Amino acid sequence: MPEDQPFHPPPPPRGWKAIPWRLPVWLYRLGLGGLLGRRFLLLEHIGRKTGRRRQNVLEVVQYAPQGPTFYVASGFGRRSHWFRNVQAHPEVTLRVGRKRYRATAQILEPEQGAQVLMAYAREHPRAFRTLARLLGRTEPQTPDDFRRMAKAVPVVAFHLLKSQEPKR
Repeated sequence: MPEDQPFHPPPPPRGWKAIPWRLPVWLYRLGLGGLLGRRFLLLEHIGRKTGRRRQNVLEVVQYAPQGPTFYVASGFGRRSHWFRNVQAHPEVTLRVGRKRYRATAQILEPEQGAQVLMAYAREHPRAFRTLARLLGRTEPQTPDDFRRMAKAVPVVAFHLLKSQEPKR
């Protein structure tokens, strides 16, 4: 990938185009979130402007049990509402399968994000190719390519609170 080709995520979908992106939220609302396993999570966060509770289903690009920490990439970049909301209000609730956790969001620096994206590309090559196509680019090949990608597609770490017991 040439250096003069930066990653530019597409704008988040609006109106009827957003419907397919919202459908997985209904799986969780119907109590069927377990069907998505650990590859997806339901993020419950607070709107930065409205103060209202919001929900999004996001793909988990990496899970670190020693944290425990779930990592997700903002496929629509820094313009995603959920991304901007967790910047303003990092205390969130996650639902993974049937379990509910309280967590704190941390936006990773591009170097750290690149490491997570490289691991994701190794572990889930087909899903990663889809992400690259969504960005309108070929797959990154070098560490510099991955750093450029992580600048445009920031990675967020959701650190579970240590003192909590999983809620049912």
